[in-house]
Amino acid sequence: MEDIKLTQYSHGAGCGCKISPKILDEILHTSFSMPDNDRLIVGNHSKDDAAVYDLKNGTALISTTDFFMPIVDDPYNFGRIASANAISDVYAMGGNPILAIAILGWPINVIPPKVATHVIEGSKSICMEAGIPLAGGHSIDSPEPIFGLAVNGLVDIKNLKQNNTAKKGDLLLLTKAIGVGVLTTAEKKGILKEEHRMLAANQMMKLNKVGAMLSKIDGVHAMTDVTGFGLLGHLIEMAEGCGLSATVDFSRVPLISEDLVEYVRLGSVPGGTNRNWDSYGHKVSIEKSEDASLYKNILADPQTSGGLLISVDKNSYEGVLGILKEAGLESFSTPIGEITEKKSFAVSVV
Repeated sequence: MEDIKLTQYSHGAGCGCKISPKILDEILHTSFSMPDNDRLIVGNHSKDDAAVYDLKNGTALISTTDFFMPIVDDPYNFGRIASANAISDVYAMGGNPILAIAILGWPINVIPPKVATHVIEGSKSICMEAGIPLAGGHSIDSPEPIFGLAVNGLVDIKNLKQNNTAKKGDLLLLTKAIGVGVLTTAEKKGILKEEHRMLAANQMMKLNKVGAMLSKIDGVHAMTDVTGFGLLGHLIEMAEGCGLSATVDFSRVPLISEDLVEYVRLGSVPGGTNRNWDSYGHKVSIEKSEDASLYKNILADPQTSGGLLISVDKNSYEGVLGILKEAGLESFSTPIGEITEKKSFAVSVV
């Protein structure tokens, strides 16, 4: 069992498996339209984290699914990471999860079923932390190991947060550090330092519970979680969704390690970074041209189970700081940028 390294059996890793934004737009472009549903608050009309359905009692159902191939070798941790990542979509919309169902694809003739048992056990441990049952699921025999969850949650409609409702002048906060893709790629390349061995995994296994707490602040105008499209990709969705632009101060973006720049310069850049940049690089302006490659490789780095990107009114900033401190996230209290008037670029990096 200890000799099995899950990442050897998959061509992608974590949210880096996501189809690039450009190709996804092509897939979703269709002339076939569904009839309007006046109870569907959030659906395919926006690039949000989950679907939201009005229950007509002041609350709404949040429904989402997320799954991917292994980003770590340990099956238990893979189950935990995949589950934290899926549940995050509910928190990102200000809700509380209530139920999860597993999605499992397993190469049963290649990897022993007992290894999949550890994946499920890891998932159950995260569901317990979130206070929800893992109530069932579906499995298939697949060429590569795949795991994730379908998750339902509830939110008071007045507290619902979307990714396209930011306002000009809002401050931008991020609740987890950037660099997961860089570190996991460094591990595959055999250049990861021993002291960084569990750094990415430990961050990916942290739940974004703070999203449900932040939803009660009216001045939190928009939220989303940062995953496979990288910080820039998800910020572009936020800015374009509300018809505005955004500025990011690279020096204020929290990095998962002070050695992250060194890893990038050693070539530890996942393939998903280049796919991301190819999809939206033309929408980004980088002020310091000599640092453009470095900034791109960090800010477009695919994140798995990343932090919440929060757009908050300046007058509500202190209230958000109080909640971050209560959640043990005071180290992420420095704004990384702001929402601005619409410019020629969706995001400007300074």
